[in-house]
Amino acid sequence: MASEAPQPQSYPIENPAVAQVLANVPPAERAGLLDLRQLIFDVAARDPDIGPLEETLKWGQPAYFTAATKSGTTLRLGLPKTGGFAMLCHCQTTVISDFRALFGDDFIYDGNRAVVFSAGETLPTDKIALLISAALRYHLK
Repeated sequence: MASEAPQPQSYPIENPAVAQVLANVPPAERAGLLDLRQLIFDVAARDPDIGPLEETLKWGQPAYFTAATKSGTTLRLGLPKTGGFAMLCHCQTTVISDFRALFGDDFIYDGNRAVVFSAGETLPTDKIALLISAALRYHLK
């Protein structure tokens, strides 16, 4: 009897303000943001150094940070003015510039603050997981 692949963990949105912001995002961008959100929680769950995440709003955007361990810098999810959706980091960290050094033209960047995605695109989750891990482990360098 073949064993089944493990089902991905579901992470309900417990913060009503975050749920409201995500509910107001256009459907195509919302799907992308929810995929990024899932990946953020998956990466954190696999790494005990990261610890539990807090989900809140910062600057009106869903934000994820390591309040218990203080291991990382905050990640935010948002909609850039140029369209699509984005994963944002604090611009005074090296998270985005380090990611750009690894993957160069594989992604679209907004300076040192964000990686931007097009609605409907298939996300390269293995690469993005590296970005998430680097952000959530930023203070462990």
